[in-house]
This record gives sequence, structure tokens and C-alpha cells, in this order.
Amino acid sequence: MESITVVSLLDVISELFSDEISIAVSNTSEYIYYRPSKRIDLKIRSGDPLKDGTIAYKAVNTGQKVSEFIDRDVFGIPYHGMAVPFFHDGNIEGCVTAIFPSLTSGKLVVTIKSEDGWIPVPFSQVIYLEAKEKKTFVYAEEHSGTHKYSLQEFEFLLPKDNFIRCHRSFLVNVNHIKEIHPDTHSTFILTMKNGDRVQVSQSYSSYFRRLLGF
Repeated sequence: MESITVVSLLDVISELFSDEISIAVSNTSEYIYYRPSKRIDLKIRSGDPLKDGTIAYKAVNTGQKVSEFIDRDVFGIPYHGMAVPFFHDGNIEGCVTAIFPSLTSGKLVVTIKSEDGWIPVPFSQVIYLEAKEKKTFVYAEEHSGTHKYSLQEFEFLLPKDNFIRCHRSFLVNVNHIKEIHPDTHSTFILTMKNGDRVQVSQSYSSYFRRLLGF
């Protein structure tokens, strides 16, 4: 036990949390540990200062647990989070922050750009999204087009019960998966109901299998 480091201990503790959640630990002025999740990554690095407006900053400065929504103005990504301060001898030492993906409610369509204009497409009709050529291509049942949002932004917009990130370049609607085929090196190929084939990369394969339960 004497040889265990703080970082290795935090790595073990973070395994207790869902793959949906990112974990950050800070002292009173800067972050000292960060583990991103598959669903949300604020790009925090060890040594980054606490930003005014974040829940970590608020928890450290109030000495109280903070739980709230933070908009994209702070990190460029909207998120929900909970920050809990920790103390030593009555003095605040820092805080632990759990970062959750922000689910947008209310808007139930993706408005894609086509050659003739813009087309609102219901979430349920979106088959998959692909990032390529510095654009996001949206493939739906009746229409296809592009959108200005990145795949990461779509992860926060689209309902997580239906849409899963399966590759750095792909986000799929599980309701439109027809078949799942094993591929080399612990990866998979998805055959979608429209006939298109989408790859599940090795880095996402275990996450993908766990969410789909196979």
C-alpha cells in the first residue's frame, strides 16, 4: 500500500463511475487530475487553473457542494456537474467534480443543410452521423445533408438512449442497426437498415458492447 500513488488511486476510484461521467480533481487553484469519459470531454489538463464560472471554482470558493448546469461559454461544451469540496483540519483543500453530458430537451429535430435549403429531420429518422472533410454529414431515412455541429456537440443534443458514439467519426441511432458483425482486432461492422455499413472502432468496442448488452 505504501507504493500506491494518488493518481493510481484516483484511476481505480474513477472506475467505479459510469463511462458517461468525467472526473476532475482540483486543489484550491488548479486541476491536479482529470479522467474524460466517452460521452463528454472538457479537455481539462493537470495544471489548468480553475475557471471563474465553473462548478469547481464555485465549490472551492463557497466551501459547499455545487450541482448545476454550465453552458458552453466556459469550456465550449455545455454540461451538468456536481462538485464536492474536501477539507483537512477544517481548511478547504480542493474539490472533486463529476461531469455529466448535457441532454437538450424540447428540440426534437436536426435541421440539415441540403442543396436546396434546410430540412428539419426528427431524431427518430436520423440513421447515423459521420464526421469527414471537416463537416458533419447527417444520414436520415429520406434525406441527407450537413450540419455545423461537431459529433461531440451532437452527443449532447441527441437522446443518449438512442444514439451511441461507436467511432471517432461515427454516431449511430441504435434503432436503425440491422445487424452487428465481428471484424478484426475486437472491432465490429454495423449494417444499418438503409444498407450502409458503419465501423465500431477498437477504442469504442467494449463501451458499445456494454451499452447494447452483448
